[in-house]
Amino acid sequence: MLEDSESRFRRLYASMRTIAVVGATPNEAKPGGSIPRYLQAQGYRIIPVTPAHQEVFGQKAYPSLRDVEEPVDVVEVFRPAEEAPAIVEAAIAIGASVVWLQPGIVSAEAERLGGEAGITVIMDQCMGVMHRELGLGPGP
Repeated sequence: MLEDSESRFRRLYASMRTIAVVGATPNEAKPGGSIPRYLQAQGYRIIPVTPAHQEVFGQKAYPSLRDVEEPVDVVEVFRPAEEAPAIVEAAIAIGASVVWLQPGIVSAEAERLGGEAGITVIMDQCMGVMHRELGLGPGP
């Protein structure tokens, strides 16, 4: 990892407290279950966003990002790339400052929308793995 990139990610982790997880699942065999559970264990407040469940990770789940009733720092995404632009638009609407697309999720349109709104869009990166690579925790 490049030094300036490492510093940037360290600043992001230091500034984030609340993470809304779009595509959260109680199934820990899936990344949408294991990664948010790991981040929760590291002290981050996790807000599950999934219409399939009323509660995940011991927290009230919301059917959509726009239904979340509290401030969100980061929107972590475990949904297909074609859904990313709409998720970025919802993240902008709720005032999130970062949208983090997990491995395999890349969307030029989502990146463009985020850039125009002044929010950071990280693509094709795992929040849990990056946390470990920075030495911030044991990793998932």
